[in-house]
Amino acid sequence: MTLIAGVDSSTQSCKVVIRDLESGELVRSGRAGHPDGTEVDPAAWWKALGEAIAEAGGLDDVAAISIGGQQHGMVVLDADGHVIRDALLWNDTRSADAATALTQEVGAAAYASRAGLVPVASFTATKLRWLRDAEPQNAARVAAVALPHDWLTWRLLGYGPADESPLGPQLDALVTDRSDASGTAYWSPDDNGYDLALFELALGRAGREARGADAATDEGGEASDTVVLPRLLGPAESAGTTVEQSGVVRVRAGVIVGPGAGDNAGAALGLGAASGDVVISLGTSGTVFAVTDGSAHDTSGAVAGFADASGRFLPLVATLNAARVLGSIADLLDVDFDGLADLALRAPAGSEGVVLVPYFEGERTPNLPNAKASLHGLSIASTRRENIARSAVEGMLTGLAAGLDAVRAVGVRERRLLLVGGAALNPAVQAVAAQVFDAPVVIPAPGEYVADGAAVQAAWVLTGSRPEWPLDVVARPEPDHRPVIREQYDRYAALAASGS
Repeated sequence: MTLIAGVDSSTQSCKVVIRDLESGELVRSGRAGHPDGTEVDPAAWWKALGEAIAEAGGLDDVAAISIGGQQHGMVVLDADGHVIRDALLWNDTRSADAATALTQEVGAAAYASRAGLVPVASFTATKLRWLRDAEPQNAARVAAVALPHDWLTWRLLGYGPADESPLGPQLDALVTDRSDASGTAYWSPDDNGYDLALFELALGRAGREARGADAATDEGGEASDTVVLPRLLGPAESAGTTVEQSGVVRVRAGVIVGPGAGDNAGAALGLGAASGDVVISLGTSGTVFAVTDGSAHDTSGAVAGFADASGRFLPLVATLNAARVLGSIADLLDVDFDGLADLALRAPAGSEGVVLVPYFEGERTPNLPNAKASLHGLSIASTRRENIARSAVEGMLTGLAAGLDAVRAVGVRERRLLLVGGAALNPAVQAVAAQVFDAPVVIPAPGEYVADGAAVQAAWVLTGSRPEWPLDVVARPEPDHRPVIREQYDRYAALAASGS
């Protein structure tokens, strides 16, 4: 039996799955937690990766591995390979003003044309602009910029600070893939490469693509302060092979390492998403995305024209508030998730006019980084725990229904919606999804879809062919569209957007 491994280094935790190459069957798995917060020392990710690999039984019998990870995070390295400051994560909104400035300097339409997106606080470019303005001393030290999965792949291959890694700080060994690079806001979907002018506009310094582990660092005559960006690899291109490491992460020599991917692109691979499939993911954030042949250029900024991990594109809408909305309201009502579902299912569609606009920590789509949640439509008669519980489910899903409308506006035509994430198994979520969405809803079996997608990529690199593993489905809710839910939500969401 040939084994391959996939990793999901997400916001909340690191998951490792080890699967049989031929059948895709799960053989074993491991998991370790990440710290809370919107900025994290990447050393915590490295430690969690080691713990998750150990819990999964190690990699001694694994032939290939690939790492999927949370997108947009800013990892800045100095010339010696040390992390300069804690990484700013995708959900850190301090760069909202920087995003506005970049948009104004380039123009929304021009930025969308060049990068497939319009800057918001999530993207790496805006974080680099924030670093330039808020921490100029740190910005001056930057020798390389990586994303979370790039940095972990680099460390897994044996690179890093001289006192922590066998191969030392070879910045030209940094690699990435087009799916993760497309979320930086300095990657061009038309050119399939970095837009170095946008990078320089963000950080205020010139950048160049890494040349590879064997390249001389002084080759080419660039100024010494030119910043290295990870080399872009193709979907089935190997990042290299591991050397033996016995420290925080234990790995034998000779394991083939895939290019890795951004989390949403990894999930698309893990689900086997094809044309006509729209994936709606209920994680810490909510996402709506589809695999398409062409790139999207949405000047409104609602749809990000990302790339996928197979050589195609992944137009995507993201919300900051998804499953954690349910957790917040469950805590408020002093129930667990099953209790929240029981309450919600006792209320009618539309929650008797009660509407939760769930912008608890600001929002990315719509772009309202400073917004807060609001509860509307309360009367003496409607102020019941059941209605509040159901309004949480309706508010979370209706925000994603707006995201579905947005990807439709850039040409996506769905035949079914794949609703994934732990919250998708909640019976109230399934029932309300059938009422909120005006398209067939399918609930795949629970799985670590990002890690599974990374395993697909590892298998692809190992064999040269993308595997086709079956997708298990656990539910197909009967369509029961109720427009009143969306009508109520849109009315109050408009008030939130206007600041009223």
